Amino acid sequence: MKRIVLTVAAAFCAAGAGAQGASTAAPAAASVPAPATAGAIKIGVINVERLVQESALGKEAFNRVKKLNDAKKDEGDKLQKELRDMEQKLADQGSSMADDKRETLQKSYQEKAIAFKRFQDDANRDLEAAQKKELSELERRVFPVINQVGKEKGYTLIFNKFQSGLVFADDAVDITDDVLKVFNTTVAMPAPAAKPEGAAAKGASPAAKTAPGPAPTKKPQP
Repeated sequence: MKRIVLTVAAAFCAAGAGAQGASTAAPAAASVPAPATAGAIKIGVINVERLVQESALGKEAFNRVKKLNDAKKDEGDKLQKELRDMEQKLADQGSSMADDKRETLQKSYQEKAIAFKRFQDDANRDLEAAQKKELSELERRVFPVINQVGKEKGYTLIFNKFQSGLVFADDAVDITDDVLKVFNTTVAMPAPAAKPEGAAAKGASPAAKTAPGPAPTKKPQP
């Protein structure tokens, strides 16, 4: 969503450069009356966090990331329990073990601890990549809606409320509800995977099958 800020900032800078260029024009142009202002600048802001949390697509994206996070957590908890059990065994029985068995257990513990650290690093990378992917897809689909709402309601600039350097924005210029309404009603949810034709035919009820017609009757000869 940061591209909203960058795009707006670039446009603002371009407008400022144009104004500066006009102020340094030839003195002869200074005597020409300035044209009337086309209209007041209309500014809106969007709460992107609400778009992610409250939109239908945002909830779907969140659930997918949460599902991955839960799976990684379960796997991590299992590995951590194995480490605790080995550590407890070393503490309780290490002094009474034969040297070779104790060294073998210690080596296994160290290897498992390294594997657990590697798992944590990989899990964090996987979750971060999943979040970036989901947010990128959500951003791609919400941008056209933001543009649509902005044009329909005559906004000149639309800022990301919490990532654009704004210190204050009145609720009256917050158009998050408008964007959410359009986003949830016009952007289709991903369609579920279609069942194979064979599976659909197999699932048909027996009553749907065509029953054989009655055998033809032969009329008696006169």
